[in-house]
Amino acid sequence: MSDYRFSFFRAGGVDQVVLKTGADLAALPKLDKKLWVALACPVKGTAIDEKTLKMLDTDEDGMLRPPEVLAALDWAKKAFKSLDVLLEKGEDLPLAQLDDSTDEGKSVLASAKRILEDQKKSGKSISLDHVLATQEAFADTKLNGDGVVPKESADDELVALAIEEVMKGAGEVPDRSGKPGVNKELVEKYFADIEARLAWAKEAAGVSPLAEATEKAASALADVDEKIEDFFTRCQIAAFDTRGQALLSASEGALTDLGQKSLAQTADDVAKLPLAKIDANAQLPLETGLNPAWRAKMAAFREHTVTPILGAKKVLTEADFVTLRERLQGFRDWKGKRGTYTCDNVDDARATVLVEGGYKDKILTLIEKDLELAAEYDAITSVERAVRMRRDYAKLLRNFVNFSDFYGSKKASFQAGTLFLDARSCDLCLVVNDAGKHASLAAFSNAYLVYCDCTRASGETMQIACAFTAGDVDNLMVGRNGVFYDRQGKDWSATITKIIEAPISVRQAFWTPYKRLIRLVEETFAKRAAEKDKESMAQVDGAAAAAATADKAPPAPPADPAAPPKKMDVGMVAAIGVAVAGVAGFLTSVIGMFLGLGIFMPLGILALLLAISGPSMLIAWLKLRKRNLGPILDANGWAVNAMARINVPFGTSLTHLRELPEGASRTADDPFAEKPTPWGLYIFLVVLLGLGVAWTMGKVDRFLPEKARSSTVFKQPEAPKEPAAAAPAK
Repeated sequence: MSDYRFSFFRAGGVDQVVLKTGADLAALPKLDKKLWVALACPVKGTAIDEKTLKMLDTDEDGMLRPPEVLAALDWAKKAFKSLDVLLEKGEDLPLAQLDDSTDEGKSVLASAKRILEDQKKSGKSISLDHVLATQEAFADTKLNGDGVVPKESADDELVALAIEEVMKGAGEVPDRSGKPGVNKELVEKYFADIEARLAWAKEAAGVSPLAEATEKAASALADVDEKIEDFFTRCQIAAFDTRGQALLSASEGALTDLGQKSLAQTADDVAKLPLAKIDANAQLPLETGLNPAWRAKMAAFREHTVTPILGAKKVLTEADFVTLRERLQGFRDWKGKRGTYTCDNVDDARATVLVEGGYKDKILTLIEKDLELAAEYDAITSVERAVRMRRDYAKLLRNFVNFSDFYGSKKASFQAGTLFLDARSCDLCLVVNDAGKHASLAAFSNAYLVYCDCTRASGETMQIACAFTAGDVDNLMVGRNGVFYDRQGKDWSATITKIIEAPISVRQAFWTPYKRLIRLVEETFAKRAAEKDKESMAQVDGAAAAAATADKAPPAPPADPAAPPKKMDVGMVAAIGVAVAGVAGFLTSVIGMFLGLGIFMPLGILALLLAISGPSMLIAWLKLRKRNLGPILDANGWAVNAMARINVPFGTSLTHLRELPEGASRTADDPFAEKPTPWGLYIFLVVLLGLGVAWTMGKVDRFLPEKARSSTVFKQPEAPKEPAAAAPAK
């Protein structure tokens, strides 16, 4: 447990640590990692200077984690008198803030003063521009302390030539100035290969029966070795069985097929035939009777291999062939032991000069002199580290340990810029490498995300993901265009390529069922209209085709008399009547139920609306409560350690809707405006209709005089009474 009393602020539903003083920073290692908002962030793709983050990324894995953040803080404690300097505004580093009582502080202070002196500056602070100018000048010197020497570093032209040869053979690495050069590893590898190759070359004398001509002899033998062995094997089989002589020679069918083609002497089909006529005597002719496709190689074999070793011969026996193989086997084995060397870009004569001239030691000595300046460059780098820490470290903490920039008045480091689209601006925009991969995880954020491809006239491209957190989404669709402004103020053309739908507000969710109904009706009518249009066009096309071929077609047979039109079935009429009566009865009962509510009728209407929109609103409310930043950043390589919520009030600050400037004047007279809909008349007619139905049903009789009541108006008149029968006379 930490004995330091941290302060916390609450934002996004998360308690986040306050970092306002140097004491807060000094106690940061004691803060429980579970209270850090993020545990990892990528070096690339943030608004913080990438070079600063690379300097802090000690394991060079492209990610920053708490141990690296705290290691930088530990170095700062030794270099600065107070950590308050990391939280103060400004980019220049006051020299008075460097701690001259520690080794780190002394080194940085001395190097900073030397940089200012070299640039003839007398200020009391040093900026990043001062450091970078010195680094650039230092890197352009012949020796700059990086252990890499370009050919320009050598004063001796022969040494420069040797460096160039090493680069061509073993490869090259860039030095600090960007020039290609060589380091110790490349030089040692190159000269080790030279020594190995020269040692191998010395063995040639003991295995070369023809001295320098052995190379050609072995090469000529290798070209025909397999084919000659094939010939003698066929001859052995022919000697074993006389049937083999015919079967192992060129077949009649193969020759017939060749006869149907236009052949060159080197055609593959010809080369596959035996080298010469198969004979049990096993003698290979060297002058005539050879396969045309092998004639040139056999001539070279006779000239460079057979004649120098066996003398002039017109035929070659199998024993002669074995002798040739045995005489050249040692050379062939030696040749096979040759490896692949980085020094193959120079011949043996030049390789000998490089070794005997001591060029390896000369280049390595030059590299050692270069490395002697490493401490001086490291001192300059330590000043750069101090200045970058002064400028960027607090910003890193505000976007790593807490998200005070995001939930405050500043833009967070992961916010890439602002997208203007559909009469609104979206500030929560991130650069993504793969929209599809990002969307698979970001969908769990419950945010309405729009992915855009961005381009510039210069050919630059990038992909962004933007969260829409206010307004409606009726006009957001794939293919719509907008403009994206990055943090540097550059404008990009943005086109929507993918949308992840999610609720934006409860108000929007209220209208969702009705919008879906309207969309369904529109789509249904459009589909029916398209089908009817297709049928009409088919009839027109048929009529046009018939008219065009009327004079060519034979007269059509007389048409059958038209069938009498079918009379409508009585049952169908009855069914339609029942359906209409049912619908009318249902509507009448619903209207009657509402009218029966009396003064509670508004509550009934509200209940109906809630029954329709309530589920959609409830789902939207639940999702908006869970809308958070974590999955959006995690999909970009971050490790967010908290449920950083984006509630509705905060969401409205991330997406700004169109508003007229304060004090602006406007005229409401639109010359092209549609005629206003007479809603008052419609409402009057609906109310009148409702009152009529209510009067008909007797619902308002108690409010009317006797003569105006529907019960009186629709009352059936009584039938006249019959006169009483006359009494019988007495």
